[in-house]
Amino acid sequence: MLDYTHDGLLVAASLAVALMAGFTGLSLTRGASALPVARRKLMVSMSAVALGGGIWSMHFVAMLGLQLPIQFYYDSLLTLISALVAILIAGLALLVVHFGRRTRARVVMAGVIVGLGIPVMHYVGMSGMQICRPVYSVGGVIVALAVSVALSVTAFLIAYDKRAPRNIVLGTLGFGLAVFAVHFTAMAGTGFVQAEGAAGAGPLISNGVLAFGVTLAVFVLSGAFLLTGVTFAPQPASPASAGTRPSAPATAPLAPQPTRAPDPGAISTFPYEKDGHIRFVTADMVAAIRAEGHYTVLYVGAQKLFCPWSITEAESRVPQAVFVRTHRSYLVNRNHVSGFERKKDTGVCFFDSAPALGKVPVSRARLSEVRAVLGL
Repeated sequence: MLDYTHDGLLVAASLAVALMAGFTGLSLTRGASALPVARRKLMVSMSAVALGGGIWSMHFVAMLGLQLPIQFYYDSLLTLISALVAILIAGLALLVVHFGRRTRARVVMAGVIVGLGIPVMHYVGMSGMQICRPVYSVGGVIVALAVSVALSVTAFLIAYDKRAPRNIVLGTLGFGLAVFAVHFTAMAGTGFVQAEGAAGAGPLISNGVLAFGVTLAVFVLSGAFLLTGVTFAPQPASPASAGTRPSAPATAPLAPQPTRAPDPGAISTFPYEKDGHIRFVTADMVAAIRAEGHYTVLYVGAQKLFCPWSITEAESRVPQAVFVRTHRSYLVNRNHVSGFERKKDTGVCFFDSAPALGKVPVSRARLSEVRAVLGL
């Protein structure tokens, strides 16, 4: 067996690549389930390229840091196949969670698919090594598979429990650690021997050529990471609400008045997209509006409808006598609020009429205003 070491800087760089890929892929699909089918397919495809390409890039960044006493090359066809395998498996997992009713079982299934796909990509990529041949131990393969599945399932359960920024960040850590841990767990159970010449199926790639391709892939991934990072945080509130928020009247609190007329000029319907068409739903049917990047999601009964308005635009158009901002990401219809719970200096509104929503947080800055609107 040949002795080998790893370059510490490239090991660290490979972890950074895995984390960027996880964040980009999981962020791109936030809110995708509420999009029209054609746009959802596009977002899932882009996310699959980010996740699968990140798995592949992480592997070969780490392999560039592999230092052996002899020169070795990669078979170009097998190297390409390893990239396609990673992208296709990531795409299959995303299809499972973004098409059809999302359940815990489907999320676990998606995590298992990715968990199996990471080591498959690893070993396909390793099989492309020429002149220097990898030798695997059965125990190393089993441990790599177990670690990959466990971490991937955990990452998907966290990321898809709630599609909130915190969940996506924690899911990113789980995904990044899964890719990183699988590679080096598998490498710990791998030895290398010198082979007699190259017997690959395609032209050989040197480390220099591979470094160029990997650098290009990481550059594109970094650009996608920066673009998704810019729009990751919820949009700030409108100028009117960002300053001093309206104070409650000095007299008795405002009691709910279901018959109160909406503000002059306020809209009575919301647009939403479904099956490639713009449709409309009346404002009184909308229980709440949630920010989703540059768009919003309308909660109507058990449905989640994709609205092309931003949360700021929606706030400027809704009847102010009926809708109230409870959080930077939420507008709620007070006539649909079925309950309220005070939690120290924040709160929660409950909605029996909207099973897809359940409850909405009330931020500390909005608590007094919301309590006044609800007559508390």
